[in-house]
Amino acid sequence: MEYILRTGDGAEKGMHGSLPVMLVLDNLRSAYNVGNLFRVAEATCAAGICACGYTAYPPHIKLEKTARGCDTLVPCRHYATAAEAILELRSEGYSIYGVETVENAPMYWEANYAFPAAFVLGNEALGISEEALALCDGFVSLPAFGVKNSINVGNCGAVVLFDCARRFSLEK
Repeated sequence: MEYILRTGDGAEKGMHGSLPVMLVLDNLRSAYNVGNLFRVAEATCAAGICACGYTAYPPHIKLEKTARGCDTLVPCRHYATAAEAILELRSEGYSIYGVETVENAPMYWEANYAFPAAFVLGNEALGISEEALALCDGFVSLPAFGVKNSINVGNCGAVVLFDCARRFSLEK
């Protein structure tokens, strides 16, 4: 069997914004994690990213290194706080979900999402800010069977975005 690898970028297939999902990045400290999330947002055609607080946002040299051009393709808004972003997204009709290790949060595969949806991802060490937590409509979590109770925020965002892409494509 012969395998043909896809190479190069396919500008002709870009469907940016066709997945009605926004990421709200609440004070992420690593610009490399933010760049990774831009890559995943672009790959899933997410509607955009809200960079909040001291989260790096374009143009930013470290973000650009991992985003590999996706920082110019994915719409990005900057807010002083995640709470400001959440309130604006809610006024635009988004349902807000915190991706956090809160008690009784359903696993991402069991949760029911209403689209358009916004997912709040918190700081690598501190999680989602208290102010933003209080504004979430619901929560989802990812399983952690090891010693640590969470995984890298970029990986977490990837799991949630690809799950949303799968769910949204099934709804059509």
